[in-house]
Amino acid sequence: MTVDGNNFRSSVLRVACAQIDPTEADIEQNLGKHFEYIDRAKAEDVDLLVFPELSLTGYQVRSRTPDLAITREDRRLIAVAERAGDMTVVAGFVEEGYAAQFHNSAAAMRRGKVTFIHRKLNLATYGNLEEAKYFARGRYVDVCHLEAPWTAGIFICADSWNPGLIHLAALYGATILVVPIASSREAVGLDFSNPDGWNAALTFYSMMYGMPIVMVNHCGARDGETYWGGSRVLDPRGKTITIAGEGEELVIADVDYDSVRQARFQLPTVRDSNLDLIHREIERLNNRIGVPRGIRSA
Repeated sequence: MTVDGNNFRSSVLRVACAQIDPTEADIEQNLGKHFEYIDRAKAEDVDLLVFPELSLTGYQVRSRTPDLAITREDRRLIAVAERAGDMTVVAGFVEEGYAAQFHNSAAAMRRGKVTFIHRKLNLATYGNLEEAKYFARGRYVDVCHLEAPWTAGIFICADSWNPGLIHLAALYGATILVVPIASSREAVGLDFSNPDGWNAALTFYSMMYGMPIVMVNHCGARDGETYWGGSRVLDPRGKTITIAGEGEELVIADVDYDSVRQARFQLPTVRDSNLDLIHREIERLNNRIGVPRGIRSA
């Protein structure tokens, strides 16, 4: 196929979800499991392999955050990048960033290098979740360039509950959405169903933006939380192509760029986004903040 005058080897991207049950606070043991799944994915000719949120440390790190924090130059990240070879691997870790700030981050790695890092923007601090007590927020939305013509928007768990962030990623050129999560049945509480909520959100985003999605969750039970798995790949029309059960599993699917082109032509959400209107209304809203309701003009 030809896009923007360039010839590409293939429009098909083979993606895989590495649904694992990581050991809390044991990077070395989790590193071995990453190697295992990388090798399995390479044997299946996978192009993009995605692990869950904080896959190298486990999710519930809490006060151990400083002890588990590593930089992007850490030997263990580089080891993952080297093991990945030509495949892109996305894995989660506690990142020590600028000025001794600790972030819930996801790194994209290949050919011995860390090529992209996303720092979680929406720190979940509700229900049983306390991320803002331990992590600093990310500050930017950007996209990760894979093999042309594919560009990934990478968002970590609660980031995806802010529709504005998904919209921004699409406008920045994302053609596939990568969502590592750590979702337990008990996280929010009351009658809220995390599995049902994720199903609804992912279906909506993939259909609305004509964008395949790779969502990867933890599995297993730890510290009173039951991680329900359900990692999946959706096509750009909101259809689930493949889905994992509740245990450790590698699930694989092919997504085709031609289907993205057709979906976005038929439902032009990105084309019709009207940035000028959005920018104008945000400025108008900012100017009205602080004005008493009773004296606002219509």
